[in-house]
Amino acid sequence: MRILVVAGLAWLGLVPGVFAQAVLRPGDPVELKIGGVPIEEQQQVNNTYTVDATGSVNLPYINKVHAQGLTPAQLAQAIEASYRSNKVFTNPTVTILMQPTARFVNVGGAVRQPMRVPFTEDITLLSAISAAGGFNDFADQKHVRLLRGSKAQMFDVRQFRRDPSLDVRLQPGDRIEVPQSFF
Repeated sequence: MRILVVAGLAWLGLVPGVFAQAVLRPGDPVELKIGGVPIEEQQQVNNTYTVDATGSVNLPYINKVHAQGLTPAQLAQAIEASYRSNKVFTNPTVTILMQPTARFVNVGGAVRQPMRVPFTEDITLLSAISAAGGFNDFADQKHVRLLRGSKAQMFDVRQFRRDPSLDVRLQPGDRIEVPQSFF
């Protein structure tokens, strides 16, 4: 009974820290809405932005604002502060909307169904490939590439089957390329 009460209170938001608000990561889309500024400026700024590989969002008039590791509310405060300190707007009100379900991992190349796989906290390289239908008959499983931001790594995923602890955990926005084997 006690667990049900705590879970119910957490669902209502009355127990802090039980369900932490998601933090932003590279590849996350965020929808920005600004108020307290002229309508023409709202039309210029209101948009969906993506957290880039450096962990920032690039916004009109103020350029890059650091977003990685922040909650949407913290990012909104940082953007408001940046618009004020750069003397662009005197009293902006920013709202950031983030949809955690908008996080994906892209799997392409020699898989049965190249696709965007929804990101989950426990997704690994091999499980993302499995979600894309697995390897096709011509896949080179020894040279699978993982692209994360500007970095690329090569993996022999056959080793993951022998020792699952070696399987690499993925991050939102990762791209997996499975090359074709020539043999």
